[in-house]
Amino acid sequence: MAEPLSSDKKYSFVQKVWITAGIFALLAVILLLFKTTFSVLLLILAGSLIAVFFRGLSEFIGNKTGLNSWITMTISVAGTILFIAGIIWLIGAEMQTQLSQLSKTLPNTYEDAKGYLDKSWLGQEILEKWSSTQSSGKLNEVVSKFFRTTFGMLGDVYVILLIGAYLTAAPFLYTKGIRKLVPPKGRDKADDVLERLGTSMKQWLTGKIFAMFVVFVLTAIGLKIMGMPMWLALAIIAGFLNFIPNFGPLIAMIPAVLVALSQGPQTALLVVGLYLLVQFLESNLITPKVQQRLTSVPPALIISSQLIVATFAGIWGIILATPIILIVIILVQELYVKKIED
Repeated sequence: MAEPLSSDKKYSFVQKVWITAGIFALLAVILLLFKTTFSVLLLILAGSLIAVFFRGLSEFIGNKTGLNSWITMTISVAGTILFIAGIIWLIGAEMQTQLSQLSKTLPNTYEDAKGYLDKSWLGQEILEKWSSTQSSGKLNEVVSKFFRTTFGMLGDVYVILLIGAYLTAAPFLYTKGIRKLVPPKGRDKADDVLERLGTSMKQWLTGKIFAMFVVFVLTAIGLKIMGMPMWLALAIIAGFLNFIPNFGPLIAMIPAVLVALSQGPQTALLVVGLYLLVQFLESNLITPKVQQRLTSVPPALIISSQLIVATFAGIWGIILATPIILIVIILVQELYVKKIED
């Protein structure tokens, strides 16, 4: 006859309750810690992208010239700074004038837009819904939630640039640290994963910068042909905001349409058509061609991730949702899918 288990070999009901409660408490602490630090992790990711840009440009220069890595890195950083300074020197005065004019013009064009809407029953309904106290409160709540920052915009930019500088100067110091956190038998796999992550981020960033430049050029040409005032400032806004998938082009279209309304409703419709055409070309021809070797991310997944991540980290979640999804997809493929297939 089997002997009953002694009291020291089994848990009592009270002990099981305490163990379960402890597990749930630990999970709650982990989730709370993750939510609290998630916005900081996004700043680290943004700094990493800056390092990826400079290191990628340095490698490109080194492959073409055969120069020492420190020399190519100096050329990469100094060349980028000089290039930006040169662009600012060439078009800075005109850009500053147009941006200043745009900031003064938008309030008046907004009032003009309200006047156009007020002429139709549909426009009157829109204005009534828009100006209602409840709708305004909900809109302000959503906007403040989605566009909040971690340390303030200037503080966030400073942290990103600081992290980017350190990662650019000595990236292998940090990758070696990550490698040491992995058990010895898994370090070769960790090297492969880190290498693929770096390559994928480099390809994605290259394609994104190229797409931003193309959007700027096409928008500038179109607005200039239309005779739009402040065309350069509007094109620069469109180029920069194209970095943000889905929401960036929509936000960039708003000031352009408001300015176009001052020229007439037909001009506004032409501007809307121009922006939609540019985004169609960018989304269906330019980006797929440049990033054809990169993991394809469905647009619906990008939008969903932007909305979800934005609830945790505000504006940086919207901006960095795509690289986050790419990182998650690559980690799942490398650490789970390939293991099952093997």
